[in-house]
Amino acid sequence: MEGRAHNLPHVLRLLTGLVVLSALMGLLLAGLAIPAIGAGGSATKSGVEAFNDLPSEFTVSPLAQQSRIVDADNKLIANPYDENRIIVTLKNISPWMQKAQIAIEDSRFYEHGGLDVRGFTRAMVSNFSSGDVQGASTITQQYVKITVQENALRRDDKEAAEAAVEKTYTRKLQELKYALDVERNYTKDQILTGYLNLVYYGDQAYGVEAAAQNYFGISASKLNLGQAALLAGIVQQPTKFNPVINPKDSQARRNAVLDRMQVVGSATAKDVAAAKKVPVSAMLGNRTPPKGVCQRSSEPFFCAYMMAYLERSPQMAVLGKTPAERLKNINQGGLVIKTTLNPTLQRATLRELTKAVPIGNRSNLGAASTVLEPGTGKILAMAQATDFAKSQLNLNVDKQYGGSQFGFQFGSTAKMYALVTALESGMPLDGTVDAPVASPDDPHAFTRSEIRGHCNVPEKDWSVENDYRSGGVIPLARATAESINTAFGQLVIDLGCKKVHDVMDRMGVHTGAGKPIDPSIASITLGAGTMTPMTIANSYATLAARGKFCEPTPIDSIKTSTGKVIKVPPTPCKQVIQPDVADGVTQLLEGPLRDSRGTARGSWTSSRPAAGKTGTTNAHNQSWFVGYTPQRAAAVWVGNLNIQKANGDLTTLNGKCFGSYGCPGSVFGGTIAGPVWGKIMAAATNGLPVVQFTAPSQRVLNGNYVAIPDVIGNSVGTATSQLEAAGFRVSVGSRVDSSLEEGRVARTSPSAKAVAGATITLFTSRGYESTTTQPTQNRTRTSQPRPTEIVTPPTDPRPRKTPKPPKTRG
Repeated sequence: MEGRAHNLPHVLRLLTGLVVLSALMGLLLAGLAIPAIGAGGSATKSGVEAFNDLPSEFTVSPLAQQSRIVDADNKLIANPYDENRIIVTLKNISPWMQKAQIAIEDSRFYEHGGLDVRGFTRAMVSNFSSGDVQGASTITQQYVKITVQENALRRDDKEAAEAAVEKTYTRKLQELKYALDVERNYTKDQILTGYLNLVYYGDQAYGVEAAAQNYFGISASKLNLGQAALLAGIVQQPTKFNPVINPKDSQARRNAVLDRMQVVGSATAKDVAAAKKVPVSAMLGNRTPPKGVCQRSSEPFFCAYMMAYLERSPQMAVLGKTPAERLKNINQGGLVIKTTLNPTLQRATLRELTKAVPIGNRSNLGAASTVLEPGTGKILAMAQATDFAKSQLNLNVDKQYGGSQFGFQFGSTAKMYALVTALESGMPLDGTVDAPVASPDDPHAFTRSEIRGHCNVPEKDWSVENDYRSGGVIPLARATAESINTAFGQLVIDLGCKKVHDVMDRMGVHTGAGKPIDPSIASITLGAGTMTPMTIANSYATLAARGKFCEPTPIDSIKTSTGKVIKVPPTPCKQVIQPDVADGVTQLLEGPLRDSRGTARGSWTSSRPAAGKTGTTNAHNQSWFVGYTPQRAAAVWVGNLNIQKANGDLTTLNGKCFGSYGCPGSVFGGTIAGPVWGKIMAAATNGLPVVQFTAPSQRVLNGNYVAIPDVIGNSVGTATSQLEAAGFRVSVGSRVDSSLEEGRVARTSPSAKAVAGATITLFTSRGYESTTTQPTQNRTRTSQPRPTEIVTPPTDPRPRKTPKPPKTRG
């Protein structure tokens, strides 16, 4: 009797459960709500009414809402995601995988209407007898449960996500009712496809395609019997049956799936026996662990830039107010984001870069290039010769978009900004500069006194070298083509550093951190500051667009999953340089490519018009070519990734090997970067109509010069008074050899005429004339080596040690 009394609650619970089960089964099998009568009484009736009140319409999985980032030809670049998931159709899933999953989870899947009566009855009886809540879920029910949970997670509703999987009768009944609705509205194949793409297979792999790649390094379409059984077994307990961390449990579970497949007739005994012979450890030899969105992209660096741009650019506020909100919409919103990236040009750009700098080289070499469309800011190509798997640092872009806070010293490419300032100030296109004589072994020192009042005064005199002995009165065209440093040093002093720096600001110049470059004369004149390839390419594109500056943009269009266009604000563009001034600078910048002594001669063999400028930094540490045609602009950087040695000395490009370009003893902007630019630009303009640059206006050709009073032989005070009375500003420069009395004005710069209001530098006599020095006004080059340029000493932004102060070079 004691035993019977002890079991009485169990018996009563079981009987009550059977009564309730009978009522619910009738409802569920019919899929309808009917009045409840009979043995259940009021309790049963209220339970049925509660069931009737449950929602019945179910929204299918949101997996189709993944966004797509595509190139200009609509080819996929990346699928942003929250989870490692790759969506595939049922025809791209191995039949073995379909059979294995059905066999172990729901062998009567193709027979029932969303509810497996036998399994459900067995589970309910067990539940009422034990007090637990067990499963017996069909694949359709599991699909419903996981989808409800996913939807809650995407809404950031943690409570709803937990409720979606809690073990309660209410949740189970809602799941059953939803399952009936799914079965009425979708085919079995559609349900199975959704399930196989949705379910979690452990090891951060969601969906069968990601799981197949993760564990076996193959696509889901190629899964064999053993592999399919292994994956199908994981679903029940993804951690316990993870073959990577629990191979023994995983193998036992795989074998159980195989046995079940044999029982239900999905696999023969022979096939099952063969599959069991292969250890799980041997099945994982080719596994490819899950990668991030961009790691598996065909264009990983551009992909990473795109993700950062979408999250952080002010232009992308249409996607959300905060980066977090934008990222959620990108990952879950089903957007189609079409970019401006030209895949043909992108391939050509990377090909030409890697011909010079192979990816994975052991010589500390890197290369990068950005190609833009002038007048629109569209990014057409962005490539670099580095391995994304080893470093995700984007060499082309600013820090906020995945680059460094510096960029690279840009060398003599800086001289373009002095040319813009000179023509804006009224200097004619055929204007001249009285350049101090200098050579590699005999630099000229611009004194602190002559720099004062025009630029930030350096701590000591500014020593500048030319690449060969040259100086004297030099036309702007020759100074540009041959990149004569002292000519530009004198020009910037005459113009004033602030004016040149203001031009740089207008043309978008900034460091990788987005800050203005250092306003020192070395940075402004000869590029000792730092900048990224995209920034300088876009700055030069302003000239190609006749003075119109546009922010760089990778966005062509954004559409919702239904095809509705999301209106993106137009790219900010602004006329920052007068068109005829830009035309004049362009004519001067044709010299480095076309002039017989141009620093980039031979780099451009096309008959199309092109303009640009070389750049090389101190110790030949970095090299550049930045140039444009009327329709395209591009920057090419080739340099050292680590800019210093352990002792603080700058690394050099000299003597290193550059793929198909050989191993030049001295590397300048025109040695590697120039020819690579030429090949990239040829690809960029292929098929485009030939467009000529606009000829400079008469205003720019003739300038706005006025005569300078003759003050030679006067005292500094008298000369200053005369020049100021004529509307000029005055600066006192260094002392020079002259037969005039000591302290008297020996020469001026400029000498005969200048722009109204310009600064005139006075050079005073030492009181004697050296017999070894040529007359002051006849300083000409004395040798004719191949023209190149070396840039002002870099102020290294990333020293590992305090660097040795280098001798200033031009």
